[in-house]
Amino acid sequence: MTETAGGGRDAEAVSQFVESFAAQLVEAGMPRMPARVFAALLSSDEGALSSAQLGEQLQISPAAVSGAVRYLAQTHMVSREREPGSRRERYRVQGDQWYEALTNREAVLKRWETALREGVTSLGADTPAGRRMAETLAFFEFLDGEISALMQRWRVHREKTFGS
Repeated sequence: MTETAGGGRDAEAVSQFVESFAAQLVEAGMPRMPARVFAALLSSDEGALSSAQLGEQLQISPAAVSGAVRYLAQTHMVSREREPGSRRERYRVQGDQWYEALTNREAVLKRWETALREGVTSLGADTPAGRRMAETLAFFEFLDGEISALMQRWRVHREKTFGS
C-alpha cells in the first residue's frame, strides 16, 4: 500500500508533482530551491507550511528553506506568518499569488521605462542605439498597457469563476 500525504493523498505522487512542477519553474528561470519550496507550498492543502515541514518534505536544510523563502517573499509569491501561540513562522502561498507577482512586475516595468527614456535622451533618438532604445521603450510601454488590461480581465474572470 502507498503511504498517503495529508487528506489521504499519495505522498509519492505529491512528491513527484512537486519535483515536476518545480522543474518547469526552473526551466522558466526560477532558481531551483525557491521553485521546489513554492511547488510544495502550492500543493499543500492549507497553502502554508513551517520551515521544519518544508525541510522534511523536500529533504533540505533550514538554511536552504530560509534562502528559498527569502527569494519567494521578495517576489511576492509567498508571505510569512506566525504560527498561533508560537514564535515559529509559517510560509503561505495565496490563491492570487500569480496576480500579485505579475502586478509587482508592473513596478519593475515602470522603472525600466524611466531608464530607457533616459537612454534614448542620452544616446540621441536619431542614433542607431537611440532607435533601438526607443523601440525597447515602446515595447515595454505596450506591455505595461496590455498587462493592466489583462489584470482587469482576470479580476472579472476570477470573480465569476471563484467568487470573492
